[in-house]
Amino acid sequence: MTGTPGRPLSAELSEQLLSVAVDILAEEGWSRLNSDRIAARARAGKAGIYRRWPTMAALARAAVGRVRLVSMPGDTGSLRGDLRALVDRWTVPLDREERAAASIVGAARHDEQLRAGLEEALVQPLAEAVAAIGSRAEARGEWVEPQRLALLGSVLEAFWWQRFTAAGDGAMVADQVGRVVDEVLAPLLAPSAQPVAV
Repeated sequence: MTGTPGRPLSAELSEQLLSVAVDILAEEGWSRLNSDRIAARARAGKAGIYRRWPTMAALARAAVGRVRLVSMPGDTGSLRGDLRALVDRWTVPLDREERAAASIVGAARHDEQLRAGLEEALVQPLAEAVAAIGSRAEARGEWVEPQRLALLGSVLEAFWWQRFTAAGDGAMVADQVGRVVDEVLAPLLAPSAQPVAV
């Protein structure tokens, strides 16, 4: 959070402004996020907004980036189970925070602040979850090649962006999610075939 010299910034007002920003992003989209709208909803002055965040992109980054959009799955005892637990969220519609993040995906291509917010909310937590799944598998004797784990992370990220940008509410049928796990994700982690010696 930024600020200018003077009175200490109220943490309560900062939280209120961030919450309002998430509401506007989720309900109306990035193009409708502006200081007039935020001030009206929060019953706050615009100066208080700009003391904290110099631009709407900086505010959107703070609002979206403080949320973890990927939850660390519990240890299910198997690699497939951990993968399914990680992506089980795909079976339900986007929630408020996910809709807010989804609203900035397109604009993030051209704005470093928005990209950073999505990195903090989605990319970093997903990378941490994938690394944890790999570590658990290794501890169980299911060694996963590092390059395959990296590929898994890239594929999962692509599926998450698809969830955020597809038409509809982002939800997949549970059977579809199961097929993605069994036919796409789990095979990515299978050991490479060893060359036959001649």
